[in-house]
Amino acid sequence: MARYQSEFTQFLNELKSEKPHLEADQQEGRALLWDKEPLSVEDQRRAKVAKLKQRSYVYSND
Repeated sequence: MARYQSEFTQFLNELKSEKPHLEADQQEGRALLWDKEPLSVEDQRRAKVAKLKQRSYVYSND
């Protein structure tokens, strides 16, 4: 007995079979934008020192 597959699942399976490198390309793109090395303790300290305190009401010119 065949299991039901939605049209979307069929589309994705067909796309993956036509372009087997697609998933690897997606992972490379994610690594480029999101997967970063953790900051060193010194870099974290410098970022904390350089951070400016935000005013309580940012739209005021006072």
